[in-house]
This record gives sequence, structure tokens and C-alpha cells, in this order.
Amino acid sequence: MSEVRRTPVMADVARLAGVSHQTVSRVINGQDNLRPATREKVEEAIRQLGYRPNTAARALVTRKSATIGVIGSKSGYWGPSTVHRTIQAAGRDAGYFVSSVNLQSMTRDELVDAIDHLRHQGVEAIVLIHATDAAVEVARGQEQWGVPVVVVEGDPAKARWTVGVDQVAGAEAATRHLVELGHTDIVHLAGPQEWTEARARLQGWQDAMYAAGLRPSQHVTGDWSAASGFELGRDIARREDVTAVFCANDQMALGLLRALSEAGRAVPGGPGGVSVVGFDDIPEAAYLVPPLTTVRQDFEAVGRRAIEILRAALAGDPGPERLIKPELVVRASTERTS
Repeated sequence: MSEVRRTPVMADVARLAGVSHQTVSRVINGQDNLRPATREKVEEAIRQLGYRPNTAARALVTRKSATIGVIGSKSGYWGPSTVHRTIQAAGRDAGYFVSSVNLQSMTRDELVDAIDHLRHQGVEAIVLIHATDAAVEVARGQEQWGVPVVVVEGDPAKARWTVGVDQVAGAEAATRHLVELGHTDIVHLAGPQEWTEARARLQGWQDAMYAAGLRPSQHVTGDWSAASGFELGRDIARREDVTAVFCANDQMALGLLRALSEAGRAVPGGPGGVSVVGFDDIPEAAYLVPPLTTVRQDFEAVGRRAIEILRAALAGDPGPERLIKPELVVRASTERTS
């Protein structure tokens, strides 16, 4: 007969970490009067044992709800969906109940209603997975209520608490890659400009072009969808001077690839060939025809960092670095221009 494994308790964590029961309690309750090395030992012991704090007991002691809110969309895009799932898991690992609200359309009024709904549930803090100007404005408006709102991919210059990938650096790397391959006529298929991510990627493209001594052409703006990439791609395909396109996300790049194929423009090489770079590195990117060169965002790291920043906001600490470094993934959709 197999032995039933006992659920680890706080005393087990204290024993493994070599600290007192009270020290473990202070770490779990987010108190900041601890040395970083001690906190790290306790958190590592928690991970090794798979310990889950008793949130109901903690709420009685701290007089806090031990609940956080997450607001996401029903768009189904891979990046936000991955961030949402990771935040839920990381929040539970940190000892919180996680209450989620998924909105059909992220209007200002819907965002305000969602935050009011979560505040009435007594949440301690909220993570908002929507990087538009409206989202940042709504988040700033909530500061008076004492419930921190962490905006994923928000504008760091405008949002007090935000986390995301360094979008400007990612766009610079994508554009610089095309420049180093000899391309000079590089079009940017941008995302909707009310999104902070889209503006940052536009800025990165422009900065890299100017740094290379090139004049950026007029960019074109889609709505993140493959359909918009296809429609705008049909116009791009008619421009014989264009040898490369940097797309603000992989879905629009997918639509662009079809438009170029239908127009007889090879990707990446041959007569009239066009090199294409996307952004996000969705799971399908490596299996497109051709496999897509793109900028990888570590969405799981973004989700985990969001919880770290949320805990810092509750503790009144500065918190960790807000921006996560992206990675350029080079595949067969780009090559040196002839």
C-alpha cells in the first residue's frame, strides 16, 4: 500500500529554509522587514515543497482579502491569453485567490465597471491585461481608491505600475536585422496607434531606420488581425520598391504572406522578393511558409513579473525591473537583398 504524502505546512518550510515560523509568516504576508537573502531562502523552500499558504487563515490575521483581480479580454490572442493564464497560476502560487473578468470589448466604461466589480469583491490589487490609452487612463483614475492596478504593457511614463517586454528594443532589433541584410526600403505594418505596444514598435522601427542613415517611409496601420495584414499587404505587394516589411505582430505578418504569395512576390528571395519580420513568436510562426523571422516575447515571464510588481505595490516597494528583454528569432522569411 503506497504511503499518502502529507500536505506541507508552514513548519516544514521553516525547517527547510532554516528560519523561524514567524519569518516564513512575514514572507507569505508580504512584509518588507526582511533581508533579501532570507526572503529568497524561504521562497525557494516554498517552491521545493509545493507549499500553499492557508489564504483564509492569512486573511483573518492580516484583515486583508488575499484576493487579487485580473481583467482580460475575450479576443483569444495568444499573447494576452498566455499572460492571463500565467498570472492566474503565479497569483495562486503567491497565496492569492484570483478573480478574473473577461471583457468582450475593452471600452473605457467597461473597464471602469470591471474594476468597480472587483473592488466590491474586496480585492487587494488588480492586473489589467490591456495596453491602450484608455486602460492606462482608467488605471491612473483608480489610485485614489487605494487599490493598485498593474497594467500589462502599459506606458511606463504614464502608468505608475506596469510590466511588459521592451517593445522599442524589439522593434529596433527587427529593423536592424533587415538593414544588416542590405534592405533600405523597409515598410512598417503597424498596429492600432491607441495601443502603447503599437506606438513603441513604430518608434523602434523609426529609430533604427534613422540610426542607419535611412529615411522611414510612411507606415501603414492594421488592427492586429491577419485580415488587416492581408488587405494592407495587397497594396504593399504592388510597390516594387519595397524589399522588406516589419510587421507589428505575427497575425498581420501571416496575412501579408498570403497577399505577397497571391501577387507573385516571393518571400524572402528571388526576383521581386520581400523579406518579412513579425513580432510575438506565436507557436505557429515556425511552421508558416516560409518559417517566420520574428521577435519573441516571453509572455510567461511577463505574467510572473506582473505578480511580483503587484506584491511590491502592496508592500510600498519600488519592485523589480518593469521591462523584459525580447529576443530576435531568425528564420527563413528573411535573407540578404540581391
